[in-house]
Amino acid sequence: MAMGVSSSQTTPFRPLSSSAFPLSYSWVFHSAASRSNSVASSRTLCRAKHFLRLKTGSSTLAKMVYHGTDEDVSNAILKRTSNNQRNNEPMLVHANSMAPSFLFRCGTRPSASPVAPQTTIPNSWISLTHKMQEDKKIFRDTLQDGTNNQSRTSMWKTNLSINSTDQKAAISEKVEEGSFIYDRDHKHLQTCTKPRPMENKQVVVKEINGFKQQKGSTTSEISSSKFLLEKTFEEKKDAGDASTDATCRDQSTDETIIVSIDKANQDNILKNLSNIYGRVLVVDNISLAKKVVGMLTTEYRHLVHACDTEVSRIDVKQETPVDHGEIICFSIYSGKDADFGNGKSCIWVDVLDGGGRDLLVEFAPFFEDPSIKKVWHNYSFDCHVIENYGLKVSGFHADTMHMARLWDSSRRIEGGYSLEALTSDYRVMSRGNSWKHNLQKEGLIGKRSMKTIFGKKKVKKDGSEGKIVTIPPVEELQQGEERKSWISYSALDAISTLNLYESLKYKLLRMHWQFERAVPQESMFDFYQEYWRPFGELLVRMEAEGMLVDRAYLAQLEKVAKAEQEIAVNRFRTWASKYCPDAKYMNVGSDAQLRQLLFGGTTNRKDPNQSLDDERIFKVPNVDKVIEEGKKSPTKYRSIKLCSLGYVLPAEKFTASGLPSVSGDALKILAGKVSVEYNFADDACDEASNAEGPPIDDVNTSDYGTAYEAFRGGEKGKQACHAIASLCEVCSIDSLISNFILPLQGSNVSGKNGRIHCSLNINTETGRLSARRPNLQNQPALEKDRYKIRQAFIAAPGNSLIVADYGQLELRILAHLANCESMLNAFKAGGDFHSRTAMNMYPHIREAIKNKQVLLEWHPQPGEDKPPVPLLKDAFASERRKAKMLNFSIAYGKTSVGLSRDWKVTVEEAKETVDLWYKDRPEVLKWQDQRKYEAETKGCVYTLLGRARRFPSFASATNPQKGHMRRAAINTPVQGSAADVAMCAMLEISKNARLQELGWRLILQVHDEVILEGPTESAEEAKAIVVECMSKPFNGKNILNVDLAVDAKCAQNWYAAK
Repeated sequence: MAMGVSSSQTTPFRPLSSSAFPLSYSWVFHSAASRSNSVASSRTLCRAKHFLRLKTGSSTLAKMVYHGTDEDVSNAILKRTSNNQRNNEPMLVHANSMAPSFLFRCGTRPSASPVAPQTTIPNSWISLTHKMQEDKKIFRDTLQDGTNNQSRTSMWKTNLSINSTDQKAAISEKVEEGSFIYDRDHKHLQTCTKPRPMENKQVVVKEINGFKQQKGSTTSEISSSKFLLEKTFEEKKDAGDASTDATCRDQSTDETIIVSIDKANQDNILKNLSNIYGRVLVVDNISLAKKVVGMLTTEYRHLVHACDTEVSRIDVKQETPVDHGEIICFSIYSGKDADFGNGKSCIWVDVLDGGGRDLLVEFAPFFEDPSIKKVWHNYSFDCHVIENYGLKVSGFHADTMHMARLWDSSRRIEGGYSLEALTSDYRVMSRGNSWKHNLQKEGLIGKRSMKTIFGKKKVKKDGSEGKIVTIPPVEELQQGEERKSWISYSALDAISTLNLYESLKYKLLRMHWQFERAVPQESMFDFYQEYWRPFGELLVRMEAEGMLVDRAYLAQLEKVAKAEQEIAVNRFRTWASKYCPDAKYMNVGSDAQLRQLLFGGTTNRKDPNQSLDDERIFKVPNVDKVIEEGKKSPTKYRSIKLCSLGYVLPAEKFTASGLPSVSGDALKILAGKVSVEYNFADDACDEASNAEGPPIDDVNTSDYGTAYEAFRGGEKGKQACHAIASLCEVCSIDSLISNFILPLQGSNVSGKNGRIHCSLNINTETGRLSARRPNLQNQPALEKDRYKIRQAFIAAPGNSLIVADYGQLELRILAHLANCESMLNAFKAGGDFHSRTAMNMYPHIREAIKNKQVLLEWHPQPGEDKPPVPLLKDAFASERRKAKMLNFSIAYGKTSVGLSRDWKVTVEEAKETVDLWYKDRPEVLKWQDQRKYEAETKGCVYTLLGRARRFPSFASATNPQKGHMRRAAINTPVQGSAADVAMCAMLEISKNARLQELGWRLILQVHDEVILEGPTESAEEAKAIVVECMSKPFNGKNILNVDLAVDAKCAQNWYAAK
């Protein structure tokens, strides 16, 4: 028996006959169910090699064949089931349950008999459906609004293709030769010669959703798999997705496709919100505010309070909340034990109409009391907007966004960390066995988006509804007809935050703290309290401090950069116009125009039947006011004809659609490493130089790119490379202007004092910080910072900056984690680590050092200008360069395949070099193998301080995805541990009493670098303290087996301190 079920435990069962479905839809079941005698006769009729699995919730499937509410459908099915049992035609789906997967083999044409072949199901499955019916009912009742049904109900799970007509529809696998599809009357349906497989998922999903909507179905989750799902309903819920849209997930690739669907009925959602309104106390006057604050600061001060604000006049994606936005209301939820009158446990304060700033200030005793515990979701935003009113928020107890990331850092691909996504996820909100009953009893629902509740379709000119959904201004919602729903919606933020806090605390308390040195009887909630809670508050303080910028300097840079960009553009256009006259008018920022010019006529890599045109017409701005033929006056745009250059340029990088790429990296391959500066010969000299030009081999072409040979070398080849290098410069300058020079001048990222306030977030899977609005961590490398942008970041008058960074932090972390003797000895000896690596890798370098032909290092004495013999880094620059790249690449899990592309050598040659590196560091190879094994078997790896990164889908991942996970399993402990070290160092600095006394404050962190600002007169003393804190970051100690090297400088601007 399949699934280990004996024949004696089975009950007769037959699939639905045609009479069971009033609509003409066909279903093909490929099965591996029981092998009893009752299916022996049908087995000869079923020859398909692949299995199609159909699994659906009862109400979902029933609605596809029966119109009515869930209850009506369920009752109808129960009644029909009773009749069908007498007729020996039981229903496929058990009412109000998640139906088991039944598999039926099909392949050859069955007989025309109206009686379907009989098979069996085990009695255990029947009882299981009853149990699942109970669980599903309890769970479904907690989600009455229906916005998350798509996360709970599993529908068609198959590797499928669809053929549909007005009256007939068939669903099948990729049908192999000998397989057929039949309609409800057992008539063979003509299939496509090339059925559309699941590779075209968007089309398939669109058709399925259209079919469901036509028949009144609820939202579903569509998946593909070849395996029988052997999970109970509880297990399915544990694996559920928190997305608010229906999702199509291929379990073999863990790929999720968001499918646009209609939202749940708004009236049902508003009905649930109305239940919340009855528990909310509306505070809209000063006297009531005083009474409520008195209760918060006395009898309820011991409780944990969740707080949330609603803000207007701010673009949260573009503007910093520091000195931006106006609070229109805020809510405080103190839990069910609080009663502010008439059983109301949640406070909603009307700042817009109830007293404005004065009403908010009345709550200062609550917000500023450090002993009153307050939890938030995205504490940074709420704290800043409240402090804009002159209050100083204190008593920070938790940020549920950080707690969620600590619990599971992989949710970025599973719904994210928004309050809506988290509180709508069963896996996040579950707490023990009684949580579902309590949730249902209290009528609590998760956070819902404004679009779901208040969104309205825009009305077209003809009066019909359009597709665009608009949301009224928040002021209008608060003051208009939907005020009660708005109050409930905003109060729900605080209620959901406290529920989320309790759920995450419950989970973190049950997560053991996996510190490399045992932490007995402590959990990850203890870790959060010790590290991430103070770190979260520190980040908010750093954001509030901000960093001063010299806007006059930036404005001058903008002028210089744009002028140099125009020169580079003209240089490229002049060269290109010799081969294509209209190139002098082209837009070099257009990928389409560049691709046509450089690669015209090239065949599409993915579709050989398609290729770029040899020439093409483009519209460009008519800046020269050219009057085109047949026109009486200049038009806004003019037409230009771009043709290929007449030489076939090799394309090494391609777009996703198979076209040659014209990205910066692709252009650099064509140009090589040549400089932009070049004296282009005139046409006469150019022709002379190429008439009898030297062979390519006679010219030193090491710095020239692939365009050199494409233009047959000589002067033309050189000019091509230098011209394309000018194009690369255009891209580089444009990046500096758009990413740095212009954003740093914007008022949207600065406060009233002119300081820039970026957002610092713990939102990477390794735990490293990220920054946005603007991204101050993404500064150009010093060697590429042609405009010295860091020089724009300055200290206030009378102050200085201290810039301190770790030396080779991640390599030191790797040496400690792997306990690598060679690396530990190299760091202990000091000096040039990369030169030592090269010496240990290559015997000929060791021999040269032994014979004193080169020096590993040189420390000049007074009067000495140069070393007596060459240094290793000069004499063996190539070997040292490879050693340096290996040192960093291997720490990030890079393989010989990736290195072969970087070095432009064969995989075998790259592997030989990698083997040389590992030969001296066998401990690293062993450690990496252990981490990959942990990722595969345990599904997670840990950082130095015990933070986990999960890999929940390793077993079902594709080979490329598994490769990525293995590299991440190597990288995360290294990069994540470096983040742990930097965090501890920042906490040490922030709590140092002497630095506080001197007036020094942290203002920015860039991974392994920190920046402080304070009085110039105490800069040297403060610098020494900072170095001490960073070299001993673990409560004044260094727990690593290797010293932490720190370099620090004082200066008036960031650039000078580097």
